Amino acid sequence: MFEIQNVSLELEGKDGVQILKDINLKFDNKKIYVVTGPNGGGKSSLAKIIMGVYSPTLGKILMNGQDITAMTISQRASLGIGYAFQNPPRFKGIKVKELLNMAASHNPEKVNICDLLFNVGLCSQDYLERDVDASLSGGEMKRIEIATVLARNLKLAVFDEPEAGIDLWSFQKLAETFKNINQKYDTTIVIISHQERIMQLADEIILIAGGVISKQSEKNLLLARILNPNNCECKNNCEKGVGQNVECIR
Repeated sequence: MFEIQNVSLELEGKDGVQILKDINLKFDNKKIYVVTGPNGGGKSSLAKIIMGVYSPTLGKILMNGQDITAMTISQRASLGIGYAFQNPPRFKGIKVKELLNMAASHNPEKVNICDLLFNVGLCSQDYLERDVDASLSGGEMKRIEIATVLARNLKLAVFDEPEAGIDLWSFQKLAETFKNINQKYDTTIVIISHQERIMQLADEIILIAGGVISKQSEKNLLLARILNPNNCECKNNCEKGVGQNVECIR
């Protein structure tokens, strides 16, 4: 459905250093992909390439075979691509129900905003009349933003570290929410995350480090290697006295 072909990214002011290098990925319909890896490895840049926040220096981006490389954020949104930020924006003076209705206005199918809130673990009676401002916690904002994503009935939804800044209880509900989205909606989900519980939801895990895809595999194959300290490739090679430049897979 969505394909990244030989994409590289070089940002202005980075003295010619590539942020992403020859990335090739395919995202199939109705699957969950978790992108993980060390800080500064290129995860958020990859998310922004998908949404169109950044334009690739080289390569192509395809949606159902259509070249969308030069499309703007708005044009990609019209194709059903959405992006949820690490820190969702707050809108003083706008109520939750108004925000959800605005999101649903782009969906030709009738949407029940009470059901949307229920699907992300929030009671509509408690939230519809709330302002989308600082009175809402980080966890509440994350779930409300996910509800706006559901309202749009996206084909591809990208979530950049959705667990950042939320409490343990909200994080547990967040993981349940992603599972429910996958079961109830025809949406491909890409999640940028370090969290094991989020990775457990994945159909496939993509490991990115140093701006390149170092590993991509089904969850059960790759997760065991990431979580087992004795399977660290760089550690094993160092112990053998070979390959000082081997990338650690964690």
